[in-house]
Amino acid sequence: MTCRDFRLKPPGLKETSSMAHQITCDGNEAVARIAHFLSDSIILFPITPSTPMGELSDVFNVQGKKNIFEQPVAIHQMQSEAGVSGAVHGALFGGALTTTFTTSQGLLLMIPNMYKIAGECLPGVIHCATRALGTHSQTIYPDHQDAMAIRNTGWCMLASSSVQEAMDLALVSHLTAMDCSLPFFHFFDGFRTSHEIMKIKEIPQEDVAKMVDHDAIERFRASCASPAHPEVRGAITGYETYFQSSEAINPLYNAVPASCQKMMDKVASYTGRQYHTMDYHGAPDAERVIVVMGSAAGAAAEAVDFLTARGEKVGVVNVRLFRPFDVEKIRDVIPATCKRVAVLDRTKETGAAGEPLFLDVCSAFASVPERGIQVIGGRYGLGGKEFSPTTAAGVFDNLALETPKTRFTVGINDDVTHLSIPTPERIDAVPEGTVQCMFWGLGADGTVGANKTAIKIIGNNTDLSAQGYFVYDAKKSGGLTVSHLRFGPQEIKSSYLIDNADYIACHNPAFLNIYKHKLVEPIKEGGSFVVNGRFSNVDEFGAAIDARTKRILARRHAKVYAIDAEHIAREVGLGSRINMVMQTVFFGLANVIPMEHAISLLKKEIEKTYGRKGKDIVEMNWKAVDASMAAIKPLPIPEEWANVEVERQEIDWSRPDFVRNFMDRVNTQTANELPVSAMPYAGRYPVSTTQYEKRAISTRIPEWNMEACSQCNTCAMVCPHAVIRPYLVDDKAYENRPFDSALPKAKGKKFKGLRFMIQPSPLDCTGCGVCAETCPDDALRMVDIAPVRDANVEKYEWAHALPLREELMDKFSVKGSQFQQPLLEFSGACPGCAETPVVRLVTQLYGKRMTISNASGCSVVWSATAGPSPYTTDGEGHGPTYANSLFEDGAEFGAGHVFAYTQRREKLMLEADKVLACKCDIPADLRSALEAWRASAEDGEQTAKTAPALIAALADESRYAKATCLESLKYLKMDQDMLVKPSVWIMGGDGWAEDIGFAGIDHIVASGVDCNMLVFDNGVYANTGGQKSKATPLGAVQNFARNGQEHARKDLAAMMMTYGDVYVASVSLSDPKHLLNCIKEAEAFHGPSLLVYNSPCINWGIKGGMTQMVNQSKLMVDSGMWNLWSYDPRRGENMQDKVVISSEPDFEKVPLVLESQVRFQSLSEARKAELHPKLIQDLKTKWANLNNLRK
Repeated sequence: MTCRDFRLKPPGLKETSSMAHQITCDGNEAVARIAHFLSDSIILFPITPSTPMGELSDVFNVQGKKNIFEQPVAIHQMQSEAGVSGAVHGALFGGALTTTFTTSQGLLLMIPNMYKIAGECLPGVIHCATRALGTHSQTIYPDHQDAMAIRNTGWCMLASSSVQEAMDLALVSHLTAMDCSLPFFHFFDGFRTSHEIMKIKEIPQEDVAKMVDHDAIERFRASCASPAHPEVRGAITGYETYFQSSEAINPLYNAVPASCQKMMDKVASYTGRQYHTMDYHGAPDAERVIVVMGSAAGAAAEAVDFLTARGEKVGVVNVRLFRPFDVEKIRDVIPATCKRVAVLDRTKETGAAGEPLFLDVCSAFASVPERGIQVIGGRYGLGGKEFSPTTAAGVFDNLALETPKTRFTVGINDDVTHLSIPTPERIDAVPEGTVQCMFWGLGADGTVGANKTAIKIIGNNTDLSAQGYFVYDAKKSGGLTVSHLRFGPQEIKSSYLIDNADYIACHNPAFLNIYKHKLVEPIKEGGSFVVNGRFSNVDEFGAAIDARTKRILARRHAKVYAIDAEHIAREVGLGSRINMVMQTVFFGLANVIPMEHAISLLKKEIEKTYGRKGKDIVEMNWKAVDASMAAIKPLPIPEEWANVEVERQEIDWSRPDFVRNFMDRVNTQTANELPVSAMPYAGRYPVSTTQYEKRAISTRIPEWNMEACSQCNTCAMVCPHAVIRPYLVDDKAYENRPFDSALPKAKGKKFKGLRFMIQPSPLDCTGCGVCAETCPDDALRMVDIAPVRDANVEKYEWAHALPLREELMDKFSVKGSQFQQPLLEFSGACPGCAETPVVRLVTQLYGKRMTISNASGCSVVWSATAGPSPYTTDGEGHGPTYANSLFEDGAEFGAGHVFAYTQRREKLMLEADKVLACKCDIPADLRSALEAWRASAEDGEQTAKTAPALIAALADESRYAKATCLESLKYLKMDQDMLVKPSVWIMGGDGWAEDIGFAGIDHIVASGVDCNMLVFDNGVYANTGGQKSKATPLGAVQNFARNGQEHARKDLAAMMMTYGDVYVASVSLSDPKHLLNCIKEAEAFHGPSLLVYNSPCINWGIKGGMTQMVNQSKLMVDSGMWNLWSYDPRRGENMQDKVVISSEPDFEKVPLVLESQVRFQSLSEARKAELHPKLIQDLKTKWANLNNLRK
């Protein structure tokens, strides 16, 4: 059966330079190359997954690459997407060809100006790597909710379905925007296309320049605003003319489909790749057709090829131009033989009659009833849910039913509203000869980076097609990454995850226990499985895996290999970065290219990648490569494993239902099959769940030397994951300890009769080493976990069950604070994270009555992964309640908490006053408790003491049933949650506080809202990968400041202090005593308080890694890079009384900071000579201004 293929080169086209040059890149780079060629100005704000497009434009500028107008592109980073859209509007108004990149909530912030730009017929371009919108929860993965949200703005909309298309249609969008004088929105699936690495054919800049209509550009510039020909735009019109003006631009939009096709034809004439605004692929006499947009078109096309080869009459339409929607084109491309069409939308419009693409197709065929086509509609792929050829086959099966389901979902099990259609047996539609490889890695172990290198080595040095896609869990570094790589002689258009692998590598031995048979389920007959671990023989390996894993490996005759990659990495000086070892093993075993050639290419890539970090780093990686192949150990699988009995899985009923039925499924990569009924209501997840994870990802843990320990509790204070804690042991517990070693007596009179113990949780430790590095007594050292794991697990479980003794010491002392239960534990933050220790400390002080408003950023990722929640509760079930709204509104969202709590509590006080004024007879204990509470009602700490007695006295309504003030008492009982005054904390990073959310913070401070704001000052947009923020120090290299930040950092704390009636402090973990005192003062202040916290970040490139987190913070303070001070208006009338400075800078130490961070060292020597003196002068100026306040 003949198929019409929309990817084949049309006959008659000649090879041009565009066909000759192939590159291996991801979708973001493909688009960024075109945007850079065709833009005067690129205006942006970082947001995942679109950020790399802007970063690459910045890189191109640094590399000296110019646009087709022979100019460097003017790149401007704004404070928010709302700011971006305003600036884009203004730049277009001024006659600059202007582009931006965005996604998701960022795109929504642009909508008001998008209407203006379209209404004024300005040819701007937005490239969007689509991403699901934040609704009940947030995700970084794709669907089309964001794109569909702007379909009414008047922007023309063009969709790409692959990396190659992303480059080609990016060009089409720019060319058509110029030709039509209308703005274009070019979108492609985030991550699935934006981060998928493919071997594609590049369009050279000289060809791009030839395709551009320079006359159209001249017309655009001539029509833009200038004092040389003044005019008025944005006028206010009356009702008389608005409607007509809206209709006047119809001819422009009517011309778009033809113009877009003309530009597609022009691109084809240079590249040989022919596109149409809508393309059909499949049987010419198809009876069943799928209509779809985006990356799903590739999977659907593979399904069509598979099914047509078996005689089925099916096809797929790939819709590229979505707005304006070409009604005639959709009718034309669908074969006349078609009887049924299934339109698939990657979005959901709650309450609508149907999703957008479905409604458009319905409308197109409603006026031609003679075609006799039944149109049905379904939703797929929300939030990145997989869409594979098997999924597409399920849609075709539904179409074939006598009575198909007309409104459906695909890829999920909807057991609530029963909209889902079944998924058939898996079909293998991958092109023959394709090698498929999977790599299970740990975030920050280098696995993803190594695999990106592998794809480029193979793609750029062979004739093979190459593809790479990467899946991440929701944790920071230290979470799971799974890399999916394909190589083959044929074009790869498989836009879905691998489920039939030739090669699988497990880069962390802990995964064998966590993911079990899930690791090897996709392995092919005769495939290879490689595990990083200390397995000297197959028996040791067998002891580490479950029976089902054994059966899969044996029955599929898998070849199994082991290598102790971490040992090699540590031997050559690379620490835990095993990427080069495992990449060498891959090249050696996968046989994609000859080994010697692969090693040569790999070493060249190492030099290219790490050269700027120094010769030592390069040579360490070379040594790792050289040592790897000889260290591989084959592990022949015993035949008897094929019939090993699969043990019945015992259910641990002590684990909560949510943990067993939801979180465990998320953590073992099996949540994809969860039905709709298993989902938490409205995105509300329980707390106290990370304690059940026990990920055991670290190969090293701290070992305590009790003889050297001074019992200062510093280790617990600095631990980012609340893993290591102090315990007080009474005589009875001590006698029943499950270990032989003695424990020292606890130091201090308050601890008489108690023993002291420091104990880590070995299965929760991330191995960061901050505790050992920071310990002032050298009483901790990092050791290999294997020999001590079981003993430490037993010790921890015993110690953790001991009673808390929080009352024995002042919780506002360093030592005493760490005897308080941490209500933040075992988060998914990066090993060595500086943000978590301060939040954990706040929970130890106020967590039992704490509510958190968290602006989006790193802190949301480690705070609120769906399932594992690190916030926990005390013995009475009290603890922090947490919520995230958006990135830009953290302060306003938190203010809303305060407004609500204040109103509710004022009502409680009103009712309390009614009761106390009433002369009726109520129980004496109730009256006494109410009087005590009312006297303390405005003091949070005191209400925590007085409210329990009042709650107890109100419990039995029969005791006061005859009281005249009964309704008031009932109200007090009904809203008793508010008797304890909540401690409201608003927190987020400097990207929020000093850029996108600054106006909110400013308004809260100016309005006197009684709340506490905690800013993690990383000096960088950490969560989106390291872009400069207004907190970036002068001279630091970050994305969008690749030649060094040229402006002084914003001093948020000093700025807010000028309001006067606000508590402000600049704090750091380097001085825990000062930090504790400032937290106490801030929370007690009746009004706004702001704590700006120095937060060393992985993006700084600290020498020695995040193990040096506290030491680095101390060095920052000692050198004057960070000053410790506080401003409290309660201290007196004069400024010198209100300001207390707790550090003294030694500017001679600034070079030590600069030498210890890659962000300063990666500058050229010339730029160092220019910027570093300016930095030091800025530090001296800021210090002088601060110091003058106390004089």
